[in-house]
Amino acid sequence: MTSLSNLKISFIGGGNMASALIGGLIQQGAQASHISVADPFEPTRENLEKNFKIATTANIQGLAENIKDADVLVLAVKPQQFKEAASELLAVFNQSSKKPLCLSVAAGIRTQDMARWLNHTRLIRAMPNTPALIGQGMTGLFASAEATQEDRNNAESICSAVGKITWVNNEKQIDDITAVSGSGPAYVFAFIEALEKAAIAQGLSSDQARLLATQTVLGAATLASQSTESPGTLRERVTSKGGTTYAALQVLEKLNWSGIIGEAVAAASARGAEMGEEFGK
Repeated sequence: MTSLSNLKISFIGGGNMASALIGGLIQQGAQASHISVADPFEPTRENLEKNFKIATTANIQGLAENIKDADVLVLAVKPQQFKEAASELLAVFNQSSKKPLCLSVAAGIRTQDMARWLNHTRLIRAMPNTPALIGQGMTGLFASAEATQEDRNNAESICSAVGKITWVNNEKQIDDITAVSGSGPAYVFAFIEALEKAAIAQGLSSDQARLLATQTVLGAATLASQSTESPGTLRERVTSKGGTTYAALQVLEKLNWSGIIGEAVAAASARGAEMGEEFGK
């Protein structure tokens, strides 16, 4: 495995996720001089150059020499833009005898389609989430059969720089991970929003409601992550029969809270598969 300080990484796309990864990488020891980005938007490039002192360019061809020398190429473009970016990359790949590992963070884009568009098979799909912006991300990873152990190690080093990682052996499970942790922050934000509104409805101030809702979710999540007991056991420990928590949970159970979450996750996973079909044509 190439050490993080020596790893040469190029990014196609410099948005929020790329920025989070770059910040985490540099914080963990990667050299800014070994990181480069292609992004068409000048404000994005200016921010990356200002914040991280890295090299940027407006298009993929302008990054050609860096790509040829890179250990890892991170594809951080939107799914609907992936095929177009791949066609530009193919031209660069055709000019070089050496191709880097391609690490894609685009939701729904399958390795079989990437391989076809790029004429390259050392591929890894990653599904990070937005808490990566504060170093608390969760990333699911899937590697093609042709990806080497060094490729897997390098992908792991990059994604671990912004949080925790887990590997899956079935590519379909990346859609499942997308539905759970990729989209999951939005579910949690929606819960915080609802809890905040409920607090205000009970007469608390908006500032109090925000603090109570966010700190409660943060504290509960931290406790769950550090405890050896299951979330179910932790829930039972704060639920006295006939008490206030019991009254609240009875309402949630009556409204099939667990079933609603299950349906939501299933819908997100199905949409991920649909996107693979849609954008992979």
